[in-house]
Amino acid sequence: MAKASSGTVNPHSRTGVRIVVAGDQGTGKSSLIITAAADNFPVNVPPVLPPTRLPEDLYPDRVPITIIDTSSRPEDSDKVAEELQRADTVVLTYACDRPETLENLSIFWLPHLRKLEVKVPVIVVGCKLDLRDENQQVSLEQVMSPIMQQFREIETCIECSASRHIQVPEVFYYAQKAVLHPTAPLFDQESQTLKPRCVRALKRIFILCDHDRDGALSDAELNDFQVKCFNAPLQPSEIVGVKKVVQEKLSEGVNERGLTLTGFLFLHALFIEKGRLETTWTVLRKFGYNDDIKLADDLIPPVKRAPDQSVELTNEALDFLKAIFDAFDGDGDGMLRPRELEELFSTAPESPWTGVPYEDAAEKNAFGGLSLDAFLSEWALMTLLNPTFSVENLIYIGYPGDPSSAIRVTRRRRLDRKKQQSDRNVLQCYVFGPRKAGKSALLNSFIGRPYSESYNPTTEDRYAVNVVDISMENKKYLVLREIPEDGVRKLLSNKESLASCDIAVFVHDRFDESSWRTSSELLVEIASHGEDTGFEVPCLIVAAKDDLDSFPMAIQESTRVSQDMGVEAPIPISVKLGDFNSMFRRIVTAAEHPHLSIPETEAGRSRKQYHRLINRSLMAVSVGAAVVVVGLAAYRVYSARKNASG
Repeated sequence: MAKASSGTVNPHSRTGVRIVVAGDQGTGKSSLIITAAADNFPVNVPPVLPPTRLPEDLYPDRVPITIIDTSSRPEDSDKVAEELQRADTVVLTYACDRPETLENLSIFWLPHLRKLEVKVPVIVVGCKLDLRDENQQVSLEQVMSPIMQQFREIETCIECSASRHIQVPEVFYYAQKAVLHPTAPLFDQESQTLKPRCVRALKRIFILCDHDRDGALSDAELNDFQVKCFNAPLQPSEIVGVKKVVQEKLSEGVNERGLTLTGFLFLHALFIEKGRLETTWTVLRKFGYNDDIKLADDLIPPVKRAPDQSVELTNEALDFLKAIFDAFDGDGDGMLRPRELEELFSTAPESPWTGVPYEDAAEKNAFGGLSLDAFLSEWALMTLLNPTFSVENLIYIGYPGDPSSAIRVTRRRRLDRKKQQSDRNVLQCYVFGPRKAGKSALLNSFIGRPYSESYNPTTEDRYAVNVVDISMENKKYLVLREIPEDGVRKLLSNKESLASCDIAVFVHDRFDESSWRTSSELLVEIASHGEDTGFEVPCLIVAAKDDLDSFPMAIQESTRVSQDMGVEAPIPISVKLGDFNSMFRRIVTAAEHPHLSIPETEAGRSRKQYHRLINRSLMAVSVGAAVVVVGLAAYRVYSARKNASG
């Protein structure tokens, strides 16, 4: 594989590179900039230069460079800090004839950049190389190695002399290169290995180029790869040379079929070690990766939807995922174990289901494995919560179709209510209730976790997702979202908070009267919010802990509230006894009929009666006006006839 072509016209998305030069007073900042821009060493140097632009064609990447000089005066420190925070890369200078200025880099300047949270590459430049005392000659590596160990943000170190024109252009070449072809995302300097995200991206690229899926790049596939990335074919002798280099260092890097993944990764590590980062970056960018080694935003279709619309995977995407599941179920046991799941996502930047909200959201077996239903449930949840992220990960794992064909936007819930039927395959249920009502136990039981007597309060929203079979032909993905009691106010602070909710469930401990009271108050609060915002949702009441006796007057109280608000009587369940009273099916059925089970508050009823009265009044006025108009027209006709007969 060859280097990136040096004659290309700005293959990067950047329109320019902003380099800020900082350092102690008298270290040669301004002289360095003037010499780089004018190719002449200045006799008189102003204290601070205005922004300096280098010619676009000065370096091969042809990306414009703007250099910002900075003041060394203490009173200008705020302005300097502002410039550093706007930098794409920072050049820190020291004077080779003044060792204290080098020490000040690690004492002040580098810690100062961290304090300002400047997270860009740093180039350390020793200026005035010609003035260094000949008796103090030491290697740059020896001087800088301890500093670079401590400050990993340092990309390159170089020494120069503006007056002698020694390595001046190289300073800003390396500074530009650190932005366009940074080391940090690709390579771990300490371990001298490719970083995990780089490995995963290169693995995906290798698989995409391995057209016959035999685990190796043949000579023809290597040549196709070279043409795609560098617009130039490899000569047969060059292919032989590439494979020979790999085989000499790594026997498993080449086999009888061609260059293996191990060999492909070795080559890129070799390029980086030799300073040819542009080669690996050219490959990554040709396959759509950005500086974070993730797919660029413009490769992922935007998803436009109203607040009360949701996003689901299409049948085409589901069929692909079923095939992927089978392909990675190596032992054919119908489960994806953690190791198999990690291999499935090994071409994504990271496994998307690590951490909340996905890691503990689906049913797993004793070994942490996912069944096909659980696997598809996780995808349903990810697509519901973050459709762009879901499509991005479909691309990473090899979805072959147009990315936009993988998802569909559902009908608006308001239209569903008019049609008295939901067309959604993924339904979201908000679970409300006071502390210790049994919300978490409900979610745990939904994903097959055993009942536990211990109480662990939920402090953040939590999700559980599974498949609910309504009939042989009707299978839905149900997402339960537990809302902690303390989180209700924050949720309702957003006017559209109920727009994505297909149904709400209110859980109370039937043994505890205060639990019932809080739950019924939450029901009124949610119903009122729905009436005020126009996002009314069907609601069900769940009486948990049916294995315990209910509090006195429980039946009368629940009957009164149910009848007053126009919802079903509470559904009794016992998670402890495993008696769910078909509750999950009842949740899905109620969500499928969004015009039913909608609670009505007293204020909502009054508002409706008022609107009916207004409508009737308007109708009466309209009818009266119509009678007057008809009467007037008839009178005019009568008058006209009378005048004609006269």
